Amino acid sequence: MFGLLAVLAIPAGVALSYYSETVTLVQSSSSAGLAIIFGLYAIVLARRGREKFARTIGRAGGGTASKIGRALGWLGLCMGISAGLAVGFYGLLTLFAKS
Repeated sequence: MFGLLAVLAIPAGVALSYYSETVTLVQSSSSAGLAIIFGLYAIVLARRGREKFARTIGRAGGGTASKIGRALGWLGLCMGISAGLAVGFYGLLTLFAKS
């Protein structure tokens, strides 16, 4: 669930800036932070799920869910980091363009 939230955080921020008259695209870049937090939490939860799966020798189930959650967590984490870097470089470019 948190992996899916991590992946959908940035598109939701972009959609918010598109449909809102008061929120700009730069302001909606805070969704990158949410993507990073949700991605890290999804990775932690996936690790717990894999440990529980191994401890119960597969009887508890959830092996596939933990793999999917881990993949979505990593994808959301990478998306959040790349969006954060993009906004950071945009800030640097606007800072040096003014001088």
